[in-house]
This record gives sequence, structure tokens and C-alpha cells, in this order.
Amino acid sequence: MSDRKVAFVTGASRGIGRACAISLAQVGFDVAVSARTLTDGTARLDDGVTPVPGGLDTTVKRIIKTGQEGLAIEMDLMDRKSVLNAADTAYDHFGRVDVLLNNAIYQGPGAMLTVEELEDTYVKQLFEGNVFSQLALTRHLLPRFIKQGGATIINMISATAFTNPPGKIGSGGWGVGYAMTKAAFERFAPLLMIEHGEDGIITYNIDPGHVVTERQRAKQKDKEYTAFPSAPPEAIGAAVAWLVNEPSAPEEYGGKIVNAQRETKRRKLLPGWPE
Repeated sequence: MSDRKVAFVTGASRGIGRACAISLAQVGFDVAVSARTLTDGTARLDDGVTPVPGGLDTTVKRIIKTGQEGLAIEMDLMDRKSVLNAADTAYDHFGRVDVLLNNAIYQGPGAMLTVEELEDTYVKQLFEGNVFSQLALTRHLLPRFIKQGGATIINMISATAFTNPPGKIGSGGWGVGYAMTKAAFERFAPLLMIEHGEDGIITYNIDPGHVVTERQRAKQKDKEYTAFPSAPPEAIGAAVAWLVNEPSAPEEYGGKIVNAQRETKRRKLLPGWPE
């Protein structure tokens, strides 16, 4: 059992989650990572054909290279038992979790639909994968967080929660269902800290901005959101690592939205970015 700091990052097989897991390892955390994709090269888009790079196996290899321990845990947001089992597995292995990063989101159909197309089934799936699972995971771990003297909970939100799109879907816009879930999820962190800040619970909302990921490239959507500044996933990882290591961060940002790209830029957290 490790007596070092431990982070649990969901949705860490690729993209922002993977980058955050590696960045946390680089600043001294052992990291449990979860996702549906255990092995690189096995994931596909919704069409069942187009491959999407990334897997927990390659994320763990990068964590180990930093000198920290990595643990891969298979988890499906749409399977509540899977989500709670993942939390228990991380705790049973490491004995504690100091940072929970709720990064994983629902990747199924329904996220890019208009109001007219958004049937109840899609709404329920989106809320299960983007709100209810994260709430259940955090609630499941909260008693242990309080018993150990506190923890940091970081929720990956989206500017779609509070920003109007520049156009319709396909022209820089996004689905109303996805935006609704992110708006609901944004409310979770500040209220949780108000309720349990005195128990040592520190919360943050991370607004990553536009980040070009492997899934976007696979969908050939990487150039669709040119109206917004973009950043590599590593820029978001750098901001998260800074937050959990900076003593003044809770007072300045606790319970608030952190613009990851802005913080990484102004604090020069990622050498070489922006160019």
C-alpha cells in the first residue's frame, strides 16, 4: 500500500484525462486511471469502424516513467456498479485518494442534437453519463474523504455551460443536451465545498476551453471550432497539477471555475506553449 499522495482520474485513456494523469504523476502523485478502453488500439467511434488512439495501458506506462505508480481500472459511466467498483478498487489498492478528477463524459449518441432531435432517451443518457455518475462516484467516496481529513475534487466542466455557440451544429455549435448537462454539473463543485469545506473538502471546476483530442481528429472535427482559442491536452494537465500543488489555490479558486488555458499561459506552466 502506498503512503504517498494518490489521484484518481476518470476518462484517462486519452485526451485531457490522460494528460492530467501524467501531469499529476509528474508532481508526485500515484495515479489510478479509469476508462472503458484498457488497451490502445481497441477503441472505435460510434460507427464501430473508425479507430481512436489511446488506452489505459499507455497512460499507465507514462505514469510509471515519472517514477510513480499507476493503476488501470476498467470503468463504464453508463454502468453504475462499474463506477462504484472503480472507486473501491482505487481505494483498496492505494488505501486513500487525495485528488478525484471527474473528467470522463458520456461519449455515445445524443451530444450533438438540436432541440427538435433531442428525445427523452438521449436526455437520460446524457445526464446519466455527465452528471449522475459523477455525483454517485463523489458521494460514494465522500465519507472516506472526510474520515481521512479531506480531499480535492476537480470537475471538468465546459464553457458550453455558460457560453452561447457562434453558430448552429456543424458551424461551431454544440448540442443543447450536452450544454444542459454541463450547466448542471457546474453547480456541483461550489455547493459541495460550501457543505463540506470545513471537513477539508476543496473543489474546483475546470474550464478546459477548446482542446484538440484524438477523438476530435478521428471524427475529423478538429478544425470545426476555430472561433475559440485551442490548446493541447498537456496545457490542461499543467493547470490541474498547479492547482493541487499550489498552497494559495484553495483560497483563490476553491469552489470556482478555473480557466485552464488562461492559468497555464499566465503562469507559464507548460514550457513551449503557447509558441
